[in-house]
Amino acid sequence: MSLTFHWFLPTNGDSRHVVGGGHGTPVTAAGGDRPPTVGYLSQIARAAEDLGFVGALTPTGAWCEDAWLTTAMVSQNTERLKFLVAFRPGFVSPTLAAQMASTFQRQTGGRLLLNVVTGGESHEQRAYGDFLDKDARYARTGEFLQVVRELWDGGTVDLAGEHLQVEDARLARVPDPVPEIYFGGSSPVAGEVAARHADVYLTWGEPPAAVAEKITWIRTLAEKEGRSIRFGIRLHVITRDTSEQAWAEAQRLLDGFDPETIAAVQTGLARSESEGQRRMLALHGGGIPQAPDSVRAGGTPTGLEIHPNLWAGIGLVRGGAGTALVGSHTEVAERIAEYHRLGIDEFVLSGYPHLEEAYWFGEGVLPRLAAQGLWTHPSYEADRVA
Repeated sequence: MSLTFHWFLPTNGDSRHVVGGGHGTPVTAAGGDRPPTVGYLSQIARAAEDLGFVGALTPTGAWCEDAWLTTAMVSQNTERLKFLVAFRPGFVSPTLAAQMASTFQRQTGGRLLLNVVTGGESHEQRAYGDFLDKDARYARTGEFLQVVRELWDGGTVDLAGEHLQVEDARLARVPDPVPEIYFGGSSPVAGEVAARHADVYLTWGEPPAAVAEKITWIRTLAEKEGRSIRFGIRLHVITRDTSEQAWAEAQRLLDGFDPETIAAVQTGLARSESEGQRRMLALHGGGIPQAPDSVRAGGTPTGLEIHPNLWAGIGLVRGGAGTALVGSHTEVAERIAEYHRLGIDEFVLSGYPHLEEAYWFGEGVLPRLAAQGLWTHPSYEADRVA
């Protein structure tokens, strides 16, 4: 089976430096030197499509542009690329969400994937009018996905749940194909929802041993539900012709981190209710390690290298996914193969800036994975099936 790679649409802006935002960070206007216009995002999407990425993740939150509207527009400028649209249950009714997804499928030729984000921060949820606590939000997500799944199956749905109620709900046209559900979360209640409803469980980029534990945990829960789940990982990537060049780029990004910004972001993230965010913070400790002990010969910032070629520096100024694969094309391919041996089949990647980094990865790493028989360009697979 060919590995699946997705890229990222930076709907909060892009830059040659790390653009803040993400899970649990303060709400600010879209930043970066490249505004998230439909034209620029379409340029990234077309590059990802040509290079062999299957889909592109679009985030959700008050810190970025709306994912549904943005991807609907960008989809008209692409042909094959799928859109992994992040959305939060509870902001719209499950019947309307099921209908929106069905419409998106028909208008794009079946190019929708759904990344269900329950919402880990109560203060941000309240800004949208949602006053449930974290556990209740996950319970509502379970009810939401139950309704959506039954509607997509063509049924008439009645539900009098603890958080949601629908009566005589039905879709005039069901989606074909049914969108796959991507879902992440590190708390016990998140695992239960994933086991019952997810097609793909996503984890942020932790070291392999921690990822292996998560896979075992979710796989066991899913088996109890009589289901099987695929696994994916969300990472940034810095890949170059040589290891030295890649680490020099990581150091350049690190040098651009303002100490005041790091302190402000880390203070905000420390208040996060998300177990996944807590695990991200633990990887870097909230600050830049001091030289010389943290810097190996050649100046690479290994104080933040938490596993060979896995760098926690991004998480200093960005919420959510905070680690990057850093190294030569061969080294990055080796780390991907390492995660794959654990059970990871899908990789959701990004880099700064997203246009150029897509080419570095697509032209440097993917051919090496293809040579190992781990990856095939989607268009080649489609031609073979045809």
